[in-house]
Parts: sequence; structure tokens; C-alpha cells
Amino acid sequence: MRFAVVGNPENRRVALFGQAVRAAGLPAPRLLAWADVLRAGAAEFAADELVRLDSPGENADVDRLLRGAEDPTRVEGSARWYAALMSALRGLRGGIRLDDPDELAVLFDKRRCHAALAAAGVPVPYSPTSGADAPPVRGWDDVRTLMREHRMPRLFAKLAHGSSASGVLAIESAAGGRIRATTSVELGPDGRLFNSLRVRRYDDERQIAAIVDTLAPDGLHLERWLPKAAQRGRPADLRIVVVAGKATHAVVRTGASPLTNLHLGGRRGDLDAARAAAETAGLRWTDVLGVCEQAAARFPRTLCVGVDLLPATRWRRVAVGEVNAFGDLLPRLTGLPGSGAEGLDTYAAQVAAALARYTPRDHPSHSHHPHHPHHPHENETGTAHALA
Repeated sequence: MRFAVVGNPENRRVALFGQAVRAAGLPAPRLLAWADVLRAGAAEFAADELVRLDSPGENADVDRLLRGAEDPTRVEGSARWYAALMSALRGLRGGIRLDDPDELAVLFDKRRCHAALAAAGVPVPYSPTSGADAPPVRGWDDVRTLMREHRMPRLFAKLAHGSSASGVLAIESAAGGRIRATTSVELGPDGRLFNSLRVRRYDDERQIAAIVDTLAPDGLHLERWLPKAAQRGRPADLRIVVVAGKATHAVVRTGASPLTNLHLGGRRGDLDAARAAAETAGLRWTDVLGVCEQAAARFPRTLCVGVDLLPATRWRRVAVGEVNAFGDLLPRLTGLPGSGAEGLDTYAAQVAAALARYTPRDHPSHSHHPHHPHHPHENETGTAHALA
């Protein structure tokens, strides 16, 4: 039995997973480059290969193949990206898949994912755009109408197939009916949109409308903006990694804006302080992690997901903002106490879980437990429960 990875060869995700596989005493994974898979339209795997799909991001050539855009900083094209990725998944043959293609199709569509979570009873922010019967968002006029009809003066508008906060706008009605939006989208003078590492605020509704109208053809998902708990005066949320149904790793993310993504200036917060705040508010930490495990259980054939958990102000309640198929990039972070992944990073935990799940009991590697030394956190930056 051997691992195979579809990924970008130069990417640190691929390198980190390869290190975890070799640390488990196994041969390095067979690597298939996303660029080759996309150009060929197909790939074959041996029957005993454990096949991991890694993120196709951070590679300009792959981005051109998926989105058709020459400039990888452009925001537009996510619908084409989604269609091309789903087509590539259908061309993969054989092997033991650690990521289910049908589940990935849901995970990479925020509207479908939100509806699936709500139907499974997972607490999520209220959304008027999830589910088969939800109205499409054709532009800014539709957003304004939905804000009024659903009494949502504050909301997040997200690209249905976006990631890493690309195309996300935190929109709020200000005093006097004025509208403002916080986003990493940069509106060019010619109307084109670019991803920026600088979060900016737009106070001119005409500019906000121009951004939304440009994004709308790719598909938009709207969610009520839940006021987040704070840590040291900064809004905070959590990324919880769930491996084989168990919450194994957690990190607090704090931001200077509503967008807490680490690459946008977010910082890692204090997990012990977050746990203490939750328990002071009457939430058991096991229940907080249980919400993430409940969300991951909706995708049982996908070995690992990253769950974005939103704690409401003063930790009165929590909700799941998103579930990410490639949400495991938390370098040097070791497992939670009692998770079974103590001392393991997210990749080593997945290797151990895959071997436990798929290796025959009499195989010599079945009882092998990989170990990684502890490293300090790096300083990088039934009933639907839709929360009002």
C-alpha cells in the first residue's frame, strides 16, 4: 500500500504531507501534478494507492488552466474554476480516495454546503441563498432587496466557489442608510477586480455595486453577519481540523477587520483563553468541538476537513461559517489533548488515520504510529438551526 498525491509539486502542502508519509516509514508518495492532470483530463491510480487530493492553488499555470485568466490575482472566474476542477475529478480513476468527488462538489459550493449543514442540524448563520429553491443573486439590486426583505442590515457576500476570502465582502448599513463594505477586493479603474493582501473599506455605494455586479455571474452566497467574540479587542474565530470524524487541531484567528484570514493580517490567538471564555459562558469545550465534528460528519467519505467556527459575542453560541476541503495547512501545530493526535501535525494525523482505516490488520505498517517533534506555533500571519 502506498500514497499518491495530486498537487502542485512546488507547494509546501505537498512537501509537508510527503514528510509525514516518510516519517511513518513509508515510501514517498507518488506525485501527480495538477497541471498534468488538467491537461490530460484523466489520471489512473493503482488499486492499493491511497489517493490524496491537495489544493490546486498558488500556481499560476494551474490557475490559468482552471480559470482561464492570465493574471492569477484576478478575482473573476471562480465559476469556471469550479467547473474545470469538477471535470478533472471525474477523470480520476482507481485507487482508494481520501477525498470523495461528490462531497467535494458540495464543499466547493458555499450555497450547497450551507444547505447541507442546515439540513443536518448544524448551527449556521441564516442565509436566504442556500438550498435548491433559493433565488439567484444577479447583482447589487438583488443584494439590496434581500437585505431589506430578510432584515439583514449586516451580511457577508461570498463567491459561491471562492476560497481564502477571495471576493468576500462584509457589508453593513451605516447611519443614514449609507452602505459600506470591508473586503480584500481591489477595484481597478477599468472595473476589473483584483485580490489584495490589504483589507480596504468602500463607502461609495456605486463602487460596492460595481464589485457585486462583477462578481454575481460567478455565483454569490449571502449570510447574516454574526457579531463575533473578541480576543484582545480583535474579532476572533477558530479553524478546527477534523480528521476521520475527530476534531484533532484548533487555532484561534484574530483580525483587525471582519476578515480574520491569516494571510490578510490575521494573527493566531490564544486557544486556552478561547476555551476558558466558552466554558465561562456555559459552553462545554467538548460541545464546541462536537459542532465541528457534526459538520464534518456530513462529509463522511472525505478524510479531513477544516471547519471555520464562529463564536458569537461573549461566546453565547457558536455557528459553522464554512467547511473547507483544503483547510489543513496549519504548519507545526500539534494535536489537541485527548484527540488521539497529540504530538502530530495535521498531515501526520491524516497519515495515521488513513493507515488505520485502510491498512489490513495483518499488514506490518498497521501498528506504526508516526511521530513529529513538538514545534511552537509559527507566527504567520434533523432540524435546521439557522441562527438569526
